[in-house]
Amino acid sequence: MDPAGRPPAPHSPHVPGPAGLEPVSLLNPRRPYLIIPAGGRGLRMGGGIPKQFRDWGGRPLLQATVEAFLAQGMPPLAGIALAVPASHLAEAREWRFPVPCQVVEGGETRQDSVWSALQLLPDEPLAAVMIHDAVRPFPPAAPLWEALAALDQYDGVLLGEPSTDTLKRVDGRGQVLRTEPREEFFRAQTPQIARLGTWRQAFLAARAAAYVGTDDVALLERLGLAVKLIPSPSSNLKLTTPEDWERARPR
Repeated sequence: MDPAGRPPAPHSPHVPGPAGLEPVSLLNPRRPYLIIPAGGRGLRMGGGIPKQFRDWGGRPLLQATVEAFLAQGMPPLAGIALAVPASHLAEAREWRFPVPCQVVEGGETRQDSVWSALQLLPDEPLAAVMIHDAVRPFPPAAPLWEALAALDQYDGVLLGEPSTDTLKRVDGRGQVLRTEPREEFFRAQTPQIARLGTWRQAFLAARAAAYVGTDDVALLERLGLAVKLIPSPSSNLKLTTPEDWERARPR
């Protein structure tokens, strides 16, 4: 039995991983799909341009993030689905990548944008689908291969950064109740991964319940599905503030 209490997965084709890593075993032999919800306004960086479309080494940050997944050593993709603001639809549809890429207008929330992007994918319920933040341009290859392999035993997988801080639990008045064991806490990152059928089930259930999660795998967790966390480096950072941008931008 696997950690979710299910019988072992049947033998399946393997997608070869980079040298030194175990091959990725997928129940569906197709390559994974990549979804990037980039429909937000993201104006905290200033300049009146959504941060995912600000210049990043000579091209928009969102385009650079997609290209990072196409770099040597990364898991090969079956296709890409982007959800972007209406004002940038034409621009994003002009981009060319070596795998099929479809672009749709983003929704009011990130969750709405992911749902719209999910509708662009072929009806392949067992296909692995990676959901990634538009403003994380440094996805790490090795943890990503490990995460895809984990889909043989778990309903969902995410990357996460181990906590290095001392964590205090407090009450409503701010009084410290106890110190939590930091080895049990991680900062959630992306990609977050599940099979297409699992994502669709979880997003439909969330929409029916008017539930909005703070990340994608929260929608799996609320259904009692088994989610695995793969440790990931701090270099897989999210560019949220001007300080993040200045520290990480290409020189």
